[in-house]
Amino acid sequence: MDHKIDKFPRSGLGYDVHAFDEDVSDQNFVTLGGVQISHDKKLKGHSDADVALHALTDAILGAICAGDIGQHFPPSDPQWKGKDSRHFLAHAKTLVEEKDGKILHVDVTLVCQSPKVGPHREAIKSVIADVLDLNIQNVSVKATTTEGLGFAGRAEGIAAYAVATVYA
Repeated sequence: MDHKIDKFPRSGLGYDVHAFDEDVSDQNFVTLGGVQISHDKKLKGHSDADVALHALTDAILGAICAGDIGQHFPPSDPQWKGKDSRHFLAHAKTLVEEKDGKILHVDVTLVCQSPKVGPHREAIKSVIADVLDLNIQNVSVKATTTEGLGFAGRAEGIAAYAVATVYA
């Protein structure tokens, strides 16, 4: 039986992780939330390996029941090699708009020992707000360590969690 559901606030959760690559000969930064941050290692990934924007894209897609980032941008497809993850986030925003919806609020948590996120927090928030056409007051970016525990604590990579609240 099909029931008509009116629009209402929906939440989506996203998670992503990328390992550090030992080969840093061609890059001395990581990209987090669309911001290049100096670092002695780069992240492995098919695109730009931006864990923050990947998790956030998945959160928005989840909020509108539109699958995940891998369905929209398969890592097996060479056209996404090295792609700026702002493209993926903008695509998720477009899908929300196609449903006559609106992104209300987003929250991202980065999990890593390094690099330090705090000095770049406002720049990351600004990029996200710009891509999603949100007031920066509706964008939250946080960071935490794992007190030396697990892969992030051993500085083997970076993880990100994201939540998006969407009206659709």
